[in-house]
Amino acid sequence: MTDEQYRRWLRNDMARRTVLLEIDTDPVRRLSVVPYTTLPDDDTPNIRYDALIKGGVGYDETLSIDDNSRASYANIDLHNEDGALDAWAGDVWQNREIRVYFGDVTWARDDYRLVAQGVVERCEQSRDTFSIHLIDAMARLDNAVTETLLGGAGRDADRLMPVALGECHNVAPRLYANGTHTYRWHGGTVERLIEVRDRGVPVSYTASGGQFSLLVDPDGEITASVQGDADGGYVNTVSALVQRLATAYGPAASRFTSDDLDAVNLSAFNSAHPQPVGLYLLDHATVQACIVELASSLGAQAIMSRIGKLRLLRVELPAPGVPVVIQPSDYEQGSLEIAGLSTVIAGVRLGYCRQWTPRQNIAEGIPTEHRDLYAQEWLTVTATAPSVASEYKISTETEQVNTLLLTKTDAQAEATRRLALWSVPRTIVTVRGYAHLLDLELGQPATVYGSRFGLDAGKTGQIVGLKPDWVAGRCDVEVLL
Repeated sequence: MTDEQYRRWLRNDMARRTVLLEIDTDPVRRLSVVPYTTLPDDDTPNIRYDALIKGGVGYDETLSIDDNSRASYANIDLHNEDGALDAWAGDVWQNREIRVYFGDVTWARDDYRLVAQGVVERCEQSRDTFSIHLIDAMARLDNAVTETLLGGAGRDADRLMPVALGECHNVAPRLYANGTHTYRWHGGTVERLIEVRDRGVPVSYTASGGQFSLLVDPDGEITASVQGDADGGYVNTVSALVQRLATAYGPAASRFTSDDLDAVNLSAFNSAHPQPVGLYLLDHATVQACIVELASSLGAQAIMSRIGKLRLLRVELPAPGVPVVIQPSDYEQGSLEIAGLSTVIAGVRLGYCRQWTPRQNIAEGIPTEHRDLYAQEWLTVTATAPSVASEYKISTETEQVNTLLLTKTDAQAEATRRLALWSVPRTIVTVRGYAHLLDLELGQPATVYGSRFGLDAGKTGQIVGLKPDWVAGRCDVEVLL
């Protein structure tokens, strides 16, 4: 089936829409809304899908306007009035992959489209219903970045091996060997050891990979500025480091492969956002949390597409791309509503160029300006709009938001961008769209027309929320204007 044939089918009011569900439990569960068996000439011939799905199959995905990444999720209820599924509660469901396919009851299995993919978060049971809770595959990355211990004969032998990603200033390495004054700051191939300091004073050393040995006895706290992980090549941008973390860190069984990445999106994001960043880990951190921190440095969010591809999206107006047009004929009459309003701000303060070992005991003789820099954990930039503050009777002062950006130029540009976006009131409108809107994507631009809320001539914004229900043939669409 071609894409054009599929789009025509979506617009067909006579279509007999259904979903097929596949869950990688042991044994594999194949479920449907109505009885369905694959054809003899399908790739998987003569396979039965049990008609157990109760009601619709919805999905909820959000591009948050507060920059906090949120998992996409779905709840799927199964008929269990006769208790036939009671024994399922004893099976292992957590983190098992689940796939949702959408099509027509008259179609061959090979013509069904994969419309959602994730993992099972948990299952619940009531007297009449067995419920499966699906979340997106980012849950696979909720594991420790590393469990490798430093080793050696130093005091830190039983502590985690540090991880350095991108460029990091004044990090605290771990002591690996007392006798040789050997320290380690990364466990793999690295790009560069920029400088080693003792109480802020540069000292001589010999280096090999992610470790170095001092040539003299240390006088105080040892720190270093570094360019980290270079396995597969050194990278220091948000998109590249997100991909590196997802595919090379955490337990091997839970890592993403290239098939789990939206290569087009991530490449485009990398080209548009080459700002250098750096992240240094001394203690426990999850891959997912590190990815979120990196993305948020540029006001972006790491989001899984419905079909399980990792993407980087951010709220921005105008949004990149050609807007999809949503007319009143595309949604149910009376469904156009206000879903939310933004909070107007008059100032942004960002932290950048993190100093990873602040408040050191600095040696005498260090110039005052350098001593002051060593005392600060973050350098800061601000962007303010005094006229907005006056009009809305609010302050230009605001809580500092820290980033992993390295340069003042990049931090200032990001602060200015955020201020421009949120120093004017924004509205989120929602409509309940017909089936042909089921293929809309989070983050894409949209022009919405309607008879209310000043939309007679249309307004262009960005899609920030989607709630498709494939069985019902409807999609709730939220657009930030």
